[in-house]
Amino acid sequence: MNIFLNKKRKVNLQKGQALLISLVFFTSISLAVTTGLVVPTVKEFKLANTNLKSKQAFFLAESGVEDSYYRVKANKPIGTSETLTINGNIVATSITTVGDQKTISSEAEVSNYNRKNELVLIAGTGVSFSYGVQSGKGGIVLANNSQINGSVYSNGSVVGGGRVTGSVSSANAPALVSDQSNDTGTPLYNISFSNTNATEDFAQSFQVSSNNTINKIDLYLRKIGAPANLTVRIYNDNAGVPGTLEIASGAIAANLVSTNYGWVSVPLSTNPLLSSGITYWFVIDGATNSSKYYQIGANDNGYLNGIVKLGKTTWNNYSTSTVDSFFKIYLGGGALGLISGVSVGHGGTANAHANTVTGSTITGNNYCQNGTGNNKSCNTSLPDPAQTALPISDQNTIDWKNAAEAGGVYVGDIDVNDSKSFGPRKIIGILSVNGSGDLTLNGAIWIQGNLTLNVNSDLRLASSYGTSDGIIIVDGTITINNNATVHGSGTTGSYILLMSTSSQYPAITLGHNAGAAVLHAQNGTVQVLNNSGVVSVNGYRIELANNAVITFETGLIDSNFVTGPSGGWSVSSWKEIE
Repeated sequence: MNIFLNKKRKVNLQKGQALLISLVFFTSISLAVTTGLVVPTVKEFKLANTNLKSKQAFFLAESGVEDSYYRVKANKPIGTSETLTINGNIVATSITTVGDQKTISSEAEVSNYNRKNELVLIAGTGVSFSYGVQSGKGGIVLANNSQINGSVYSNGSVVGGGRVTGSVSSANAPALVSDQSNDTGTPLYNISFSNTNATEDFAQSFQVSSNNTINKIDLYLRKIGAPANLTVRIYNDNAGVPGTLEIASGAIAANLVSTNYGWVSVPLSTNPLLSSGITYWFVIDGATNSSKYYQIGANDNGYLNGIVKLGKTTWNNYSTSTVDSFFKIYLGGGALGLISGVSVGHGGTANAHANTVTGSTITGNNYCQNGTGNNKSCNTSLPDPAQTALPISDQNTIDWKNAAEAGGVYVGDIDVNDSKSFGPRKIIGILSVNGSGDLTLNGAIWIQGNLTLNVNSDLRLASSYGTSDGIIIVDGTITINNNATVHGSGTTGSYILLMSTSSQYPAITLGHNAGAAVLHAQNGTVQVLNNSGVVSVNGYRIELANNAVITFETGLIDSNFVTGPSGGWSVSSWKEIE
């Protein structure tokens, strides 16, 4: 009996141990499964939280950039460093200005997670007016007792009985028709150059159809960021790449190139004879910068007498060997430069420079190849002056028109008879500011009709322009009658550019007492009447009547013409930084 009971207890004890072991195994497996499920979930939760905090920091930094950008564009007060608090988190912004570029940096922190953003802005188009009067092939006519206080440069003749206090240069007239060109259609390729060492310079080979002198090249360019100026050089050919013999050169000011494609003219400093059937190269030479460079438009097999190369001392084919750039090459020339009947250096000492100088009084040197009736004989040591491009390119004009149109379109004529503010705006009609009218320019204006400033009217820039300059572009004619006055913003060195694209005669007529006006007629004639006063005049042809006076102000050099007080800065780049 006792033996049987002991055996029974032993068996039950073994079963209890098995159950306990099973429970331990089950618990361990359950814990392992639970851990396998929970740990990744916790990690995912932590990653999601980290991602959320990082994104919050990014958008907070973006908010700091956007706030600063708005204040800069709207001309509102803002310091070089600012802080914003959003939902208890802080974002710090800083603004640095170097030349025509502003950099807005923004750093935000959310729960120890940091993100940084950067916005780079470029100032409105800077245009350099280097002369009191500059003309195209139409030349300059100075009537008796008219005077230009400053220097004069003309791509045509300078004649009449007037006086110039500075130097006078008259270049030989350019050709009117291109000899070689690739200028049709929309670019299929955007060839970047001046951005790396391997693409520092751009080169295109060409041949001319006849033995003739080369005087100008047109290039189809756009810029990225705010790159430096360019130099275009003509070289010989050396076994299928540009050689080292420089034949001619010309400069491209960076402000003449837009961020949109447009044609830019490059007059050459000398006009050498090129021979037909011989390969030459034009090379666009610029400084290397990975974020500030140029692009030239190109297509496939558009020009059969040349190829494209990139490089500097070592030249390489573009990735597609059949590509040719968009360009125009002008040969020949018109009338030789002439200065006649002008008092040069009146009240000071300055030089005359032209192929032919006649009947003139020169206080400095008389650089010419032919001359009669002057107070000084010709000094033949210098070659004839080279053609110089007018200070505003066609693409500058297009950009300004687009900016004006972005402010809205008004259809109909506008008469200003009292105090009004206007712009930016495109006007399909006529704008007249009458005798009692006072028009304040708040942004660029593009008028598809005519502009008239009547007797005793006033045109002025909004004070928010500061030292910047405003723009009115007119497709018709501009008439500024006697005693109509053009004012800047109230800050010294601020002007209004009144620009006509018309080829009518005259495109611009100026009465006396104009004030802070800069006149420009790329395709037409500017008439400056008796006793007029204006800061600078540029056009295809310039005519000064008796006693008219133009006084050049040095503040016009590197002037910053913007589309409006809120449009003085455009975005060059916007990105996250480390």
